Amino acid sequence: MQSKSERSHIIKKIAHDLGFMFCGIAKAEFLEEEAPRLEKWLKQNMHGKMSYMENHFDKRLDPTKLVPGAKSVVSLAYNYYPEQDLAQKDNFKVAKYAYGKDYHFVIKEKLKTFMDLVHEQVGAVDGRVFVDSAPVMERAWAAKSGVGWIGKNSLILRKQAGSFFFLSELIIDLELEYDGPVKDYCGTCTACMDHCPTDAIPEPTVIDSNKCISYLTIELKDEIPNDLQANMDDWIFGCDVCQDVCPWNRFSKPHQEPAFTPHSQLGQLDKKEWKELTREVFNEIFRKSAVKRTKFEGLKRNIEAADH
Repeated sequence: MQSKSERSHIIKKIAHDLGFMFCGIAKAEFLEEEAPRLEKWLKQNMHGKMSYMENHFDKRLDPTKLVPGAKSVVSLAYNYYPEQDLAQKDNFKVAKYAYGKDYHFVIKEKLKTFMDLVHEQVGAVDGRVFVDSAPVMERAWAAKSGVGWIGKNSLILRKQAGSFFFLSELIIDLELEYDGPVKDYCGTCTACMDHCPTDAIPEPTVIDSNKCISYLTIELKDEIPNDLQANMDDWIFGCDVCQDVCPWNRFSKPHQEPAFTPHSQLGQLDKKEWKELTREVFNEIFRKSAVKRTKFEGLKRNIEAADH
């Protein structure tokens, strides 16, 4: 019979072998501190038109309601920092996370392999895997398990690594040894808040989605409000400003994931070519990319708004 410590060691070794940067483990329990924060954020309508954020309030805060019998939440971080930053001055920009193949598919595959290996090396384990899917408060779990701390831009930050990584989780019915949170090293720095082009970070760790360029260019299906178009800073899918200006991201190192290599044409388009983008070229460049989420019409809308 393996001890909790042995099982935890096996899980962390699997994470390392599959290429995850970090792995933290927390007890699956009600997120007491998050409940009032989430309630307040929703009441202030900071989720914009993302009405799904109001659903499954209980499941969002309690993983045992999402996965009956859950004992542990395993939080994983996977690097996506690119070899080359394609964002150029006086050109339209796409967030780094969307350069290559859609991470949902890439990481979901890894998590399936992860669970297979857990079954092989630990035994019968029941649970579910999540990649930015279902009502899981991934940043709260990443912070609780010591993957990093929640920065003022609401993203998980880690010393010597920054924030350019995807989060994913295994919620399983296995008792493990739990990690604790790490210290917050943001200190008095407010670079992310000061540099946000649309002032979407009204207070530390709080994002007003209604103003956030990532929300406007991806989640919002309506027209982008006129008063925000002038401040989009040429971003047409997502936005990296609050990460680019974060001092901890000077420690980011390029990923080793071939699936995240950008399409060869992505860095070649100039503003004129972006504006003349055809559906065929869109389908070719973004065939397997997260940019497909906004669809061709959505990207054209974003280009027009950013060119305001």
